[in-house]
Amino acid sequence: MIALHDLQRLHEPQIVELRAALEGVLESGRFVLGRECSRFEAAFAAWCGAPHALGVANGTDALEIALRAVGVDAGDSVVTVANAGGYATTAILACGADPVYVDVDAATMNVDARALPAVLARGVRAVVLTHLYGRLAPAADVAKLCATAGVALIEDCAQAHGARGAGTFGDVGCFSFYPTKNLGALGDGGAIITRNDELAARARRLRQYGWDAKYHAVAGGGRNSRLDELQAAVLSRKLPHVDEQNARRRAIARRYAAEIANAAIDIPQRGGESDALHLFVVRSRSRDALAAHLAREGVQTDVHYPVPDHRQPFQASRFAALALPVTERLAGDVLTLPCHPAMTDEEVSHVIAACAGFAA
Repeated sequence: MIALHDLQRLHEPQIVELRAALEGVLESGRFVLGRECSRFEAAFAAWCGAPHALGVANGTDALEIALRAVGVDAGDSVVTVANAGGYATTAILACGADPVYVDVDAATMNVDARALPAVLARGVRAVVLTHLYGRLAPAADVAKLCATAGVALIEDCAQAHGARGAGTFGDVGCFSFYPTKNLGALGDGGAIITRNDELAARARRLRQYGWDAKYHAVAGGGRNSRLDELQAAVLSRKLPHVDEQNARRRAIARRYAAEIANAAIDIPQRGGESDALHLFVVRSRSRDALAAHLAREGVQTDVHYPVPDHRQPFQASRFAALALPVTERLAGDVLTLPCHPAMTDEEVSHVIAACAGFAA
């Protein structure tokens, strides 16, 4: 079976180095907010092109802390999309705020910026802009709209490590280091980047109980959300390889776009330098049949994501009258193909042949 992600093969070339990094942390006797975390924060900030980066426990915490840092509070409205797995929604609700969903562009599956001006005029506090599947959203355009409206912009870069400029267009950029991400830990982890000194200071307080000094809490809404030394050590060793691995992802995507020829499968044009290619997502009106066919051919697939946020059972009644036609259509059509840097050329050819052999 050609796996959607193959973490064992991905780590094989670095296994000796990673083991040494873990042993080094064990020998140091410092496991939280120590040298390894500071080292990784500095390296990640430089790699992203931002002056500040701070590690947190996971990507969803990064979003929640970022929202609180820009001033989102209970009862505020925050704009986001409903086709990105629910992570922004989770963070918005954790702040006591209300999600406001807008539709997405059918071609890119990122936010449709044309839907934003009318929503921003209604007095929202922030926008969470997701770079879905690693493809850069229209961040420059959205940043201008937010600046004009006086609305904070938070970028959800959980799938966009290495997409050009991701996380630096808005006030804050949020990353996840879940193991399957382009930069993945050996467990959970996340980070916040920003160009704003005060936002960085607020986020640092919020990630550790709201403290400005030990046992002295000055900020409400603080969390216990810290990137531990073990994960920071792993991420520091893996970071130098991400650009090369992203280049491999883009090369696979270009082959898919050029060589998968099947009228029943809509193949996106992916692989530009602003595309981190976290996931290669195709569309088919016969999605479930296509997934079953590929499974028989030894190709693992998945659906990212089958239920839009506004149709999730816990809040479906609240948004019963909300229609997001493109988002809802995509939920029934999207299918993720393997596209990871450990794939061989032969495996890529097998996926292409399997797709070509599908009859709807």
